[in-house]
Amino acid sequence: MTRKNAQSLTVVLLALLVISVDQAIKIAVKTGMYMHQSIRVTDWFYILFTENRGMAFGMEIFDKLFLTSFRIVAVAALIWFIAKKIRSGISWGALICLTMIMAGAAGNIFDCVFYGMIFNNPPAPLHAEFVSWGAGYESLMMGRVVDMFYFPLVEWDWPSWLPFWGGQHFIFFSPIFNFADASISCGIAALAIFYNKMMLR
Repeated sequence: MTRKNAQSLTVVLLALLVISVDQAIKIAVKTGMYMHQSIRVTDWFYILFTENRGMAFGMEIFDKLFLTSFRIVAVAALIWFIAKKIRSGISWGALICLTMIMAGAAGNIFDCVFYGMIFNNPPAPLHAEFVSWGAGYESLMMGRVVDMFYFPLVEWDWPSWLPFWGGQHFIFFSPIFNFADASISCGIAALAIFYNKMMLR
């Protein structure tokens, strides 16, 4: 097997692995927990079921349909870029990073495109269930992304005399995210640290 073929196969297998793990976790949480239910793992790690209509880590900035369309275009562009880099030559490490980013983005696309069509949305303490196609809580491409990992590593109250933040409660790290978000973030961080020169070529 040539290097190019081996790298192409690696991209496919790694992407399938990331997407499969991401979807397995999301479906288990969505069908096994009710909205905002929290399971304490340690003092600094919780499984907290939430959903969001926006971007990674629960941010909601742009229109939902725009975000879903942007994700699809971005994944298509990443697939094209990865294929181009395989043809022209790319290190294994950089290839893994790019694939993690692409697969993570694709994992969240599944939620946005399909979850609204195949899941209902019952009130707590009921759990969501699969429903017949189109009988779900939203229309195609308007589904919500499932998040569950919450790491409140450190908490404190700012001194009351401090400008702007005085008296407020602070939590680090407060965003709630999923496996796909983690894959994207790790891929971007490793790419920026170890392979930033490759991106300029």
